[in-house]
Amino acid sequence: MMAQISDPFNDTLKINASVITIGDELLIGQVIDTNSAWIAQELNKTGIWLRRRVSVGDSKEEIIRALDEESRDTPIVLITGGLGPTADDITKPVLCEYFGASLVMNEEALANVKAIFAKLNRPLIERNIKQAEVPDKCTVIPNNRGTAPGMWFEKEGKIFVSMPGVPNEMKGMMTDYVIPRLRQYFTSPFIDHRTLLTFGIGESFLAEAIKDWEAQLPGHLKLAYLPNYGMVRLRITGSDNDSDRLQETLNSEFQKLKTLVAGWLVASEDTTLAQVIGKMLQQNKQTVSTAESCTGGYIAHLITSVAGSSAWYKGSVVSYANEAKENMLGVQRSTLLYAGAVSEDTVKEMVRGVMAKMNTQYAVATSGIMGPDGGTAQKPVGTVWTAAGSRNNIVTAQFNFRHNRARNIEMTAYYALNLLRKLMVSEGSLLK
Repeated sequence: MMAQISDPFNDTLKINASVITIGDELLIGQVIDTNSAWIAQELNKTGIWLRRRVSVGDSKEEIIRALDEESRDTPIVLITGGLGPTADDITKPVLCEYFGASLVMNEEALANVKAIFAKLNRPLIERNIKQAEVPDKCTVIPNNRGTAPGMWFEKEGKIFVSMPGVPNEMKGMMTDYVIPRLRQYFTSPFIDHRTLLTFGIGESFLAEAIKDWEAQLPGHLKLAYLPNYGMVRLRITGSDNDSDRLQETLNSEFQKLKTLVAGWLVASEDTTLAQVIGKMLQQNKQTVSTAESCTGGYIAHLITSVAGSSAWYKGSVVSYANEAKENMLGVQRSTLLYAGAVSEDTVKEMVRGVMAKMNTQYAVATSGIMGPDGGTAQKPVGTVWTAAGSRNNIVTAQFNFRHNRARNIEMTAYYALNLLRKLMVSEGSLLK
């Protein structure tokens, strides 16, 4: 008899959850909702699928409507936001009304508030003390990272969890309390992913290249395409009641996929270009520097966003003006006069100059016209020259982007990093 394999894409077999984020600041775009994305990832690790994410303002009617709608469709409703000490933080009173509860002082939460203010040597006012009040029909979730406690409710077989909107505080509650308790309530199948990163092939062409393989995937595996800035991530998601069987199936299909996309493969994990380059440099005890004109330091930003990049990245020269290219990087004035700032010769000299100044084994340089103005018939807006170099070789590439200024800058940065990666691979700086 064949063992039953759960299908993660059959709604009748899923354990679903919803997230409600509360706050006017989310609706007007003043604050970006990062909580929902993080919660989705953490729930997924434990076999719970996020069915829907809903943002509502600081409105009693909207919050109650969202609670009704989401609890009708899912057994788990996670709420973030609206637990602060100010008048616009209305989540607790609304929850009291929704669950027919009254606010009471929780002594453990009060002790936590007092301890925090004592440590900060700040006066404790009534507004702060009231943060320790909770509905009398909830189970209090301790907040080890802030003052507002979380709240766990159960109603008609559904679970409601209210947490602060502050990401660090919410993450602590989810990790320490909410997810472990949800595991006690629900038995879910094992869910796992395999992700790889490609560069240099469009989503549609990639889909065409792997269509036969994708068509034969088992029903409990699903492929997702995640395109961004010349890159496409491919993620296989699978679910099974047997963890070992799931791992075996995922590994087998992932190996087939890697073989099919080998010509565009950057990494066999969910990572970034900067992280890939950093790993290669670090394992070979090498360093890199950047010389940026049109990207204005954006490549440096991508690199320094990687924790530990100080071990392999020495710095950047943002030589926006021609004088900076001459005085800081040693670009010849004749090169700028006759070839122009946006030229192959200029980015080559920028690479040589920054490698010498920073004493690195590798460097990358960019110069281009990002727009909306500044283009000519010979060099229209979106014209970019990039160079990547080592002590032995310099490679260049010209691109003609057609986007707005911000996207042209981002595209240039990613294409320049990939040029550097390819140079390093050609010189043997392979990941072990």
